[in-house]
Amino acid sequence: MCGFTGFIDTTKQLDSEEMERTVLSMADVISYRGPDDSGAWCDPASGIAMGHRRLSVIDLSPMGHQPMASSNGRYIIAYNGEVYNFQELRKELIQAGSSFRGHSDTEVILEAWAAWGAEKTISRLIGMFAMAVWDRENQTLTLVRDRLGIKPLYWGWDGNVLFFGSQVGSFTPHPKWTGNIDAMALGGYLRHSYIPAPQSIYQGIAKLEPGTLVTISSDRKAQKTCYWNMREIAKQGQIARQSLSDSDAVEALDTLLRDAVGRRMIADVPLGAFLSGGVDSSTVVALMQAQSSTPVKSFSIGFDVKGYNEAPHAKAIAQHLGTDHTEFYVDPSHARDVLPGMFQYYDEPFADSSQIPTYLVSQLTRKHVTVSLSGDGGDEMFAGYNRYFWGETLWRKFGHLPGFVRGAGAGLINMLSPRQWDSLFTLVPSRLRPPQAGDKIHKLADILSLDSQEALYRRLVSQWDNPDLVACSGEQRTSVLWDDTVRQDIPDFMERMQFLDGVTYLPDDILTKVDRASMAVSLEARVPLLDHRVVEFAWTLPKAQKVRNGEGKWLLRQVLNKYVPRTLMERPKMGFGVPIDHWLRGELRDWAEDLLDERTLRDEGYFTPRPIREKWNEHLSGRRNWHYPLWNVLMFQAWKQHWKP
Repeated sequence: MCGFTGFIDTTKQLDSEEMERTVLSMADVISYRGPDDSGAWCDPASGIAMGHRRLSVIDLSPMGHQPMASSNGRYIIAYNGEVYNFQELRKELIQAGSSFRGHSDTEVILEAWAAWGAEKTISRLIGMFAMAVWDRENQTLTLVRDRLGIKPLYWGWDGNVLFFGSQVGSFTPHPKWTGNIDAMALGGYLRHSYIPAPQSIYQGIAKLEPGTLVTISSDRKAQKTCYWNMREIAKQGQIARQSLSDSDAVEALDTLLRDAVGRRMIADVPLGAFLSGGVDSSTVVALMQAQSSTPVKSFSIGFDVKGYNEAPHAKAIAQHLGTDHTEFYVDPSHARDVLPGMFQYYDEPFADSSQIPTYLVSQLTRKHVTVSLSGDGGDEMFAGYNRYFWGETLWRKFGHLPGFVRGAGAGLINMLSPRQWDSLFTLVPSRLRPPQAGDKIHKLADILSLDSQEALYRRLVSQWDNPDLVACSGEQRTSVLWDDTVRQDIPDFMERMQFLDGVTYLPDDILTKVDRASMAVSLEARVPLLDHRVVEFAWTLPKAQKVRNGEGKWLLRQVLNKYVPRTLMERPKMGFGVPIDHWLRGELRDWAEDLLDERTLRDEGYFTPRPIREKWNEHLSGRRNWHYPLWNVLMFQAWKQHWKP
């Protein structure tokens, strides 16, 4: 696990010494991604420079140093990630005549590239990766991102310079970097809490889409190839539905997950796992412990706020599995302490508030291990999010009603505040009571008037439903969320929501959050549930093996039941959230008030102050909980203070 950065200056004005000094300073910006080694490679005649920071996990020797040249000298690679089947590929390449100097997966990728070419090599890799490969013979640069978007990769032109790298912040030391904010990206950011790919916060710079490689030639032409497409995987999976019995499906998934988890337990450094106590992380830890002769190190965090604390559940799972468990309780002072430094790592505006506990649990974990497995991806692949059931149920019950009827229902709901609804829900048994019930009921009121499944889904995943009224740039750029043709390939509404999450929310929010938070403390996070073989298998499952009796992740739960008693898992789903709503009225209030100053908002010209101030005042009064949309504005303002003072 590492970080890389680089540039191609088409003016070719810098000499070798200047290029190396520049690219090393760029790599130093992301030194936290790789504290163990630093390297640079430059070719003044071509104008290209690559910089690398290494976190040593496999082959700790100098033979893993990057940037690395192939044995024939033609290819130079800078790479971030882990390939879990590299040993099998290495044996195959040796049998075909390739030779190796060390034992790193980086060298295997490079020699496979030299022997097989780019696309065949990438198609053979099991793992997470982003890489830049320079072809000295053809004078081309090829950038590749893994199938699910686990590892980040930015690229684009600023004037005569092509920039590329793991994080966009690494471009800032380059003397020709201008870094002009793309105001058109703010609408999508306000809606989603992240900037949707392929956009970035900067003009001319893009995120490379998951499952994509792009080759840039000396004449600045870029040729993109999609080597793995989740839409096609979903489409073909529905055509080739599994006809396995329930018991056979459980065994098939158990075998596949055991292999995915087992491969990710290979490391030359200490290893552990995040354990929240939910289905996904518990399954990963259970399969780790089943394949380990010693107690697995597991880590969790908790909150002393009702409705947010999963730590006791995690501890119970750990005790049953016999892991070596460590937990840490978070209070507002921890959030206040870590917030200022987080913008060094989140070098684009990012406002999923669970970035705070993710950073804190990563920080805790890094004190004990260098690699940690995570349960991310289970909700998207096996239908676990509550919004899937909300969306499907709401559309089935209300989609056929006339608009004025739904509007009247929304009015009745809004007659009570979220706090009053919370009070009413105390009459419901605790095991059936959803967390933050009042907010969810008010969200129901907001979506009753929508006229299509697509509009309903967009509302379910939106923080600001009309961001064009808040962002001064006006209307946001549309994306796959507005693509009506998706319905043709994925007709079932719940499965369509899964797909849309898988190509937007998963890479741009969940995986971004985990990558930045873990890399900030030089921790490698591995996600076995997003092994592409698991994803492909999940899309062939009939819906009844993912959702049954109103409960998601049915098949995944059956695998977990083999290792953990069902009674330990029988509780309402909780997200990995933090009590930001409470904190903004308390310890974080002064910090937020400064960032939401009306005159500052108006003078900077990015946001319209009035709707923001209205929500802020309502939130402080307790009439509504507007912490999600407010957090988006706050995190942009704080990001801007750090990166664009």
